[in-house]
Amino acid sequence: MDRYQMKAYAKINLALDVIGKLENGYHEVKMIMQTIGIYDEIRFSKCEEGIHLTIEGGKVPADENNLVYKAARIMMDEYHIPSGIQIDLKKTIPVAAGMAGGSSDAAATFKGINRLFDLDASLEDLMRLGVRVGADVPYCILGGTALAEGIGEKLTSLNPAPECFVMVAKPDIDVSTKDVYRQLDAVRIESHPDVDGMVEAIWEESLQGMLDRMGNVLENVTVRQYPVINRLKERMKELGALNSLMSGSGPTVFGIFVNERVAREAFEQMKSENLVPQLFLTEFC
Repeated sequence: MDRYQMKAYAKINLALDVIGKLENGYHEVKMIMQTIGIYDEIRFSKCEEGIHLTIEGGKVPADENNLVYKAARIMMDEYHIPSGIQIDLKKTIPVAAGMAGGSSDAAATFKGINRLFDLDASLEDLMRLGVRVGADVPYCILGGTALAEGIGEKLTSLNPAPECFVMVAKPDIDVSTKDVYRQLDAVRIESHPDVDGMVEAIWEESLQGMLDRMGNVLENVTVRQYPVINRLKERMKELGALNSLMSGSGPTVFGIFVNERVAREAFEQMKSENLVPQLFLTEFC
């Protein structure tokens, strides 16, 4: 095989709780992660030597600072790959949006190089390497519906979350995850999402149980700085979303719909209002 192409799927957080801070400075989290049908496309091709990265769309670096490049470097070194690789990335997932776009691209790179060079690495092998690039990368390698603990690297696969439609809105704001977590230490968290209850609801295939337990403690920081996030959440509910939430550290907001007609009408209405530059209607995957 000389070339291989795959999709790198975005994620949202159905629940995100921070339960402490570790001695190494990282925050200990407990989250329900879910992949959705918004994706970047990545093409991998063998070449004579080196790592070469091109990017179409999205304002992200195409050098060694990109998580794709870092993942490729780890794979090339770890498996002593003698030839080079050309990686062409087409971005659709919003950047700096709390949707793990960079982590998902890195995860696809681990998996793509594994396939391209017939390395026969297991999913566990790739996840072990992935955490060296970022805490969300192991989950993005796993995908689906999962409970994430520790710094996000301790993963438990769950039943697929109940089917629904998801509207995703990314306002014209870029948020630094590192800054949000740093500021969280100075904020008093008065309410924590019931993550264990959501796990149980998902096992029981209860959409209402899942909806009732959606929550994200990082909203305590990001919403204070960017009130538009709350306005988007409320607008989605006005248009028929059964619940809405900020994903990750933000600023992306998503709303959950069960009726396809209501979801599509809400999407068209939101689009006509020009509230955000990036708006999607998708499903869990």
